[in-house]
Amino acid sequence: MRHLKLTPSWLRFLIVFLLVMSILFRFFNLDSKVFWHDETYTSLRISGYTTIKVKQQIFNGRVITKESFAKFQGFNPENTLNDTIMSLATEDSQHPPLYYLIARFWLQIFGNSVTAIRSLSVFISLLVFPCIYWLCQELFNVPLSLPGIAIALMAISPIHLVYAQEAQPYILWLVTILLSSAALLRAMRVESQEKDELTKRQKPTDSFNNWSIYAVTLTLSLYTFLWSGFVAVAHGIYVMTTARFKLTETVRTYVLASLVSFLAFLPWMAIVFADFFQFLISSDGTKIQLSLTPVIPFLLMQLSRIFIDFDLSLENPLSYLILFIVLILVGYAMYFICQTTNYKVWIFILALVIVPALPLMLPDLISGSIRSNAEPYLIPSYLGIQLATAYLLATQIYNGNFSRRSIWQIIMALVIICGLVSYKVNSQAETWWNKGVSYSNPQVAQIINQTTSPLFISDAFGDNYGNIFSLSYLLKPKVRFILVQDEKIPKIPDGFTDVFLFNPSFSWRTTIEKRYKLKTEIVYNDNYYSVWKLVKSVKSRPMITKLTKENLELS
Repeated sequence: MRHLKLTPSWLRFLIVFLLVMSILFRFFNLDSKVFWHDETYTSLRISGYTTIKVKQQIFNGRVITKESFAKFQGFNPENTLNDTIMSLATEDSQHPPLYYLIARFWLQIFGNSVTAIRSLSVFISLLVFPCIYWLCQELFNVPLSLPGIAIALMAISPIHLVYAQEAQPYILWLVTILLSSAALLRAMRVESQEKDELTKRQKPTDSFNNWSIYAVTLTLSLYTFLWSGFVAVAHGIYVMTTARFKLTETVRTYVLASLVSFLAFLPWMAIVFADFFQFLISSDGTKIQLSLTPVIPFLLMQLSRIFIDFDLSLENPLSYLILFIVLILVGYAMYFICQTTNYKVWIFILALVIVPALPLMLPDLISGSIRSNAEPYLIPSYLGIQLATAYLLATQIYNGNFSRRSIWQIIMALVIICGLVSYKVNSQAETWWNKGVSYSNPQVAQIINQTTSPLFISDAFGDNYGNIFSLSYLLKPKVRFILVQDEKIPKIPDGFTDVFLFNPSFSWRTTIEKRYKLKTEIVYNDNYYSVWKLVKSVKSRPMITKLTKENLELS
């Protein structure tokens, strides 16, 4: 680190340019991508309703329009902050309430549009840049070009663009990780300053203030995302390791600050444990089906998405070339930082990369597959990798002979270009890999919207519930819905040119066929769901009830 230099003017200009481009891309086409399954649940929690109440009101077999979904998506003046908290506590305690409460106030001011709710994440994501600067200053302890390069990497990182444009708490979680990590390092630095007479008089107050900041930021992180507990474990391992496993004053103060944070989080933790034990004794737990993907390809793909992301599948040969190149860069960055920095630096980065990811990876490495929605849990690992890469680039573009510096400057330029091109591709797409079970919703909506007078029929099983809400944002007002529970046979009115069954089970679909003497033809199918169309049987005429005001409920 002593060979690094102050930030030259060209690098300052580059950082400002990348920051501007990053901000523009974050705000560009915010509503263009599908508002997917998990985001509809975010809006549901903000509204203060529960899925039970929603099913009672619209999953009742009546004909409804897309406007019927609006009251359950976003700020609803009929419900209070307490309703939002209770919705999470009773049905989704794995998500603490901090982000949802902030989002509720945000939507109360700016409305319930997709652009409004996603813009909150965009504005939160802008806090990443000063926070990463602070963390680099505390970690590397040098006012050099390294924090600037770290800001540049964060600014053009495709993985951060994904979460900066999602109505979910993940980008807020990243901010709280940065804040708590920087606050920890600052508190430890102040604690270890030389104890001259002036420091002895001031140190207790300074130390208390800094450890108090750490306790507050860790509490905020816990109330943002439960996985912050493992980030806290990484912090604890770092403190104990740097203290050489001795009970020093720093260790004792750290334990006290962490204890305060966990005591502050205890009320929500009690709710989480209660729900967990209820899940263990509930028969519903056996019905949950998770979409799985091979663990090694998954991890490599996520690794590459830190720097380059064209939404490519593993079936594309280009993916393997990208994976190979990124793996070499990241592997060398981790090796380089371990070989060239003080152990207090590389231990922090390794702990941040490994500890939060380990509980996620170990069970999946044993089974050979991993949950396809596990990507956000790796955010601390993404951060550690980016810190190591920033250090590598900041060091190499100044050290060595001219040819060596030129090579690393080219590498840094390629990383920046890959990030910007990824941003460009992302900004023009209507769906992306992070949309999960809703990835194909735009395509399905296009099929349905092309018909003259469509009827959309589904039940509330599994992911159907969230996907129905997601599709309601994409389907035209002419589409009518009949939603049922427990695979009840719907009463299909006359007057519709096309009737679609969304992701029906085989038994439910065949029962509907027999009831109305119709056939079903599949119009769409992927790894997540299928869409079928009811068509007239050759031998018989369908028995369909008349469309009346009694069974048509317009909201």
